[in-house]
Amino acid sequence: MATADSSVDESLVNSVTEYVEAYMSNYDGSHDFNHIKRVVGLAKYIHAHSPETPVRNPQVVVLGALLHDVGDKKYLKPGEDASTLVYELLLSLGAEEQLAERVQAVCLGVSYSSEVKDPARVQGLIKSHPELAVVQDADRLDAIGSIGIGRVFTFTGARTKASMSDSIQHFHDKLLKLESMMKTDVGRELAKARTERMEEFLKWWDDEAAFSSGSPVPA
Repeated sequence: MATADSSVDESLVNSVTEYVEAYMSNYDGSHDFNHIKRVVGLAKYIHAHSPETPVRNPQVVVLGALLHDVGDKKYLKPGEDASTLVYELLLSLGAEEQLAERVQAVCLGVSYSSEVKDPARVQGLIKSHPELAVVQDADRLDAIGSIGIGRVFTFTGARTKASMSDSIQHFHDKLLKLESMMKTDVGRELAKARTERMEEFLKWWDDEAAFSSGSPVPA
């Protein structure tokens, strides 16, 4: 297990936390600051309960979790450059250039769609930036389970005109696949339980939705 590490610069973390809370204040409820807090908590848990090798920098883990949605293309503001936004922010807050570069690389590697397009790239990034495995698993864990269910419908209602049936399809298109994409043993263990909760929910959904077709399934 990874040992508790005192090398985290709490002053920098506090400054970044204040920035992120303000930056995400205009995001919808599916990607708000509460999501960030959960991802940070999950990332810390995964880091603390994972083997010490490969060696991970806990500062990169925490900052990557805090900043992983800053510059998200779904919410990117005019004039912002997602490829350098995190890096420039950290430099402005006094972080060393090497740290800023590592955190930016982790944030750019979290994306599910990017991994689907080029999984080899993500595997390569994880070898050079093992903190990515932790942050990526933490972010994906918050996309599944009971909270994940709530986030799906929140995002659909806030950002699209899709139907609830379209939201259900998202479980099959993406969310049920995330368990198999976890990179850490801790992530896989947590994802298994959360996936089972989604599968149970989908059974309930099918039972109740069956009435619309005139073929309800007896309870």
